[in-house]
Amino acid sequence: MPRPCSPISVEPEVAAPVRLTFLGGLGQIGRNCAAIETEGRIVVLDCGQMFAGDDLPGVDAVLPDLSYLIDNADRVEAIIATHAHEDHIGALPYLMAHLSAPIYGSAFTLGLVQHKLKEVRLLDKAQLREVKDGDRGMVGPFDCEFLPVTHSIPSG
Repeated sequence: MPRPCSPISVEPEVAAPVRLTFLGGLGQIGRNCAAIETEGRIVVLDCGQMFAGDDLPGVDAVLPDLSYLIDNADRVEAIIATHAHEDHIGALPYLMAHLSAPIYGSAFTLGLVQHKLKEVRLLDKAQLREVKDGDRGMVGPFDCEFLPVTHSIPSG
């Protein structure tokens, strides 16, 4: 005869809340930048610029609002560069002038990021970390998976 089982109480694992804040790039082509936050840490997704049009004479580039990231520089875990277009990496030198963080991206993307940061003598503020399609790992409290997508630039 089977023994009666006593119920087991298991507390469900509750995920920490996640906050997504767009710092640029909504409703326009350019200035792509978002802050993803959980457990008091921030991962920056892209940090691009937008080239100014005729409506802004004398202006070369328009940046995302980086003030939130600069004010919270000690909470920035990393920056993930999705690909090497200027609207995704063009503002990195401006951000890296105010903080130090690893930058994740493909070999091609990091090659262009390296050149940009070297030009403005900020390469020492970033640890460039290459990822390959399908790589997965923890970036602080963030479980990241790097997926390939089709786009108009080599190697994402």
